[in-house]
Amino acid sequence: MSEGLHELNRRYSHIPPGGGQNCGWSADHAFVKVSAADKSGQCALTEDNPKANFRLGLRMHRYHAETSFILDGSTDFFVYGEWMTTESEGCPRVPPGIERACVQTEGCSAARMLMIFQPSGFDQFPAQLAQTTDADFEDGAGMRAPEGKFDIINIGPAPSRPQQER
Repeated sequence: MSEGLHELNRRYSHIPPGGGQNCGWSADHAFVKVSAADKSGQCALTEDNPKANFRLGLRMHRYHAETSFILDGSTDFFVYGEWMTTESEGCPRVPPGIERACVQTEGCSAARMLMIFQPSGFDQFPAQLAQTTDADFEDGAGMRAPEGKFDIINIGPAPSRPQQER
């Protein structure tokens, strides 16, 4: 085998369904498919499976762009001061420096989406959440503790969604 082809094979990987770093907690279950180590920090890819009680408060990333591609179900995103329901095959992309929140759409028991983070670094956040207790989430410590480590600026709870927008 030529040296060039051998080098190409070392960069190749295949993650089967249900594969990747497995991180679950009470409101979500994520599988890290591509981490910072896999792509020299260029990007990270996770499969995110928010449950009916999923609610991610208002936050911002200084350096990370966040792209979500909805595979199944629907999820509500708050971006640029507006709520939007994103259903299967929808793809919101939020650049760094923009406030965002995310909650499971009312009446949707579960969703499944691919999350792309550029650059990587945010890919280890699901593992941190998997070690966080429900009590930590209740008092906010579960979201405040890793702020600096994962480029998260927590602003507050997810804004209420006006009744007419649902």
